[in-house]
Amino acid sequence: MKAKQQEFLNLIEKHKGILHKVSKMYMDNVEDQNDLVQEIVLQLWHSYDRFEGNSQFSTWMYRVSLNTALTYFKKEKKKSTHYTFLENIDRVDDHDPSEKETQLELFYIAVHQLNKVEKALIFLFLEGQSHKEIGRNLGITEVNARVKLNRTKDKLQTIIKTYGYEF
Repeated sequence: MKAKQQEFLNLIEKHKGILHKVSKMYMDNVEDQNDLVQEIVLQLWHSYDRFEGNSQFSTWMYRVSLNTALTYFKKEKKKSTHYTFLENIDRVDDHDPSEKETQLELFYIAVHQLNKVEKALIFLFLEGQSHKEIGRNLGITEVNARVKLNRTKDKLQTIIKTYGYEF
């Protein structure tokens, strides 16, 4: 039993970036992000026995993480504090970050205005997954993934432009 737990912990440590990226895409504040990471790890552990190794661990982890985030997001949506884009811009400017940090923060602020499926599409795209892999992870066709992703990228750009920013 100890070997299995250690193997699981090693895999989680190796791929912990996935946890943090998913949580940041779906939650506005650090406390909610940390809660979501804990929920994802719990779900990963509960389903670890069913991981058959037919795909890479990271691919399986993406799927479980996104499914958990989608479910968790529905439950926590009412509790979560959502800031408007402009309120967050003010917060970003107060810390005088570099241009790259500002752009990244604004990107995440804009992403929070997307629906849950659009967030998953953007996340998987940023992780370098192909349209085929995105479709497989979301249970849609490759063509549908391509169309939805293009629409989501356009929507994201429109949100950012609405507030006078362009990347």
